Amino acid sequence: MKPKVSIIMGSISDLPIMEKAASILNDFCIPFEMNALSAHRTPDQVETFAKGAAERGIKVIIAGAGMAAHLPGVIAALTPIPVIGVPINASLEGMDAVLSIVQMPPGIPVATVGINGAQNAGILAAQMLAIGDTEIFKTTVTYKEELKFKIIKANQDLQNIKYDYKTN
Repeated sequence: MKPKVSIIMGSISDLPIMEKAASILNDFCIPFEMNALSAHRTPDQVETFAKGAAERGIKVIIAGAGMAAHLPGVIAALTPIPVIGVPINASLEGMDAVLSIVQMPPGIPVATVGINGAQNAGILAAQMLAIGDTEIFKTTVTYKEELKFKIIKANQDLQNIKYDYKTN
């Protein structure tokens, strides 16, 4: 089994957030790999990873980082593969990470999800892969349908909650 998606985090402390992307990919039966690489502490390894990712069959990279969140942008600068950035709330309520990821120069795009939004990064990666894979496409459609039913059920459950002045 060869990975199609690579999940990269700046440090192992990012794992509680980034494993949400891993969980989605696993549920969608999409092979992935996970690594810790730092744009600041292991720049040579980041460069080797990014430049070799396409040759290894990686189709999408999910990169999460907090504080000086340069990892997604550095990877995007070194590979033609789409990069999804996950800003992690490590300081300044994650706003520093958001700005580091979204404020990329022309020609170096990084798709960005919300702060700590690794679950959405996993879904977005699946949707990107689904463009050329009917099985993944079906899985994403089913996932979205299940989301709808969860809300319908939640609304039904709310009807059973009683308050003196609740009218429905």
